Amino acid sequence: MYVLTIDQRGSTNDVDRVPELLEVLGSHPAVRFERSVGDEVQGVLQDPALVVDVALHALRSGRWYVGIGVGQGTLPPEASPREGSGPAFVAARRAVERAKSAASHVPAAVVAGSREREAAAACANAEAVLRLVGRLVQDRTEAQWRVVDALRAKSGAGTEQGPGRHGLQKRVAAELGISEQSVSRAVLRSGWQEEWAARPAVETLLAAAHRLILGNLMPENRTSGNQDGDDNRGEL
Repeated sequence: MYVLTIDQRGSTNDVDRVPELLEVLGSHPAVRFERSVGDEVQGVLQDPALVVDVALHALRSGRWYVGIGVGQGTLPPEASPREGSGPAFVAARRAVERAKSAASHVPAAVVAGSREREAAAACANAEAVLRLVGRLVQDRTEAQWRVVDALRAKSGAGTEQGPGRHGLQKRVAAELGISEQSVSRAVLRSGWQEEWAARPAVETLLAAAHRLILGNLMPENRTSGNQDGDDNRGEL
């Protein structure tokens, strides 16, 4: 499982932005986040692509610290994320605290819920690439975001068709009332193509860390006489 703990930055001098974030995250049927404590939200995901989506959305505004814990945990069916327990939840807490120490850079961290050295290395690599992509996302201007959001809406949120699909930039230019050259410049300067080229790398590294952690537990499961690890079906 992937546990995300997202804490609001500078909340003592700002309005409570948790309801706004929860409303946006709740628009996806596979994503469930809840307020955990104070100005903090927590959620549990199974898909590394969704993890990247949520993390980059939070980083976009510059108002959130993002901590990602990777590993094993226990969460009863239909239970609140606040009822979860296990190494992945502990790792998410450590991750968000580490993200706060990186606030002058891109405030995101990925921590393995395991002492497995290779898993920790995979998480460190995922964190490094996520921060690089997060920098592209954070540095976009409002004008660039208008173009990127319009292109994403028309191209399937950055699927393989991408911003270069024939005629797409022309249609977005007409919709926004700007020139096609302005759209092209916004795409180039926003780093959108680079973002979508790098996203799979973050997803792959997160998935690799997850496999390493669960794989490291397999010998213990087999020792108990369960060759397929079925005794973990109650855990995510």
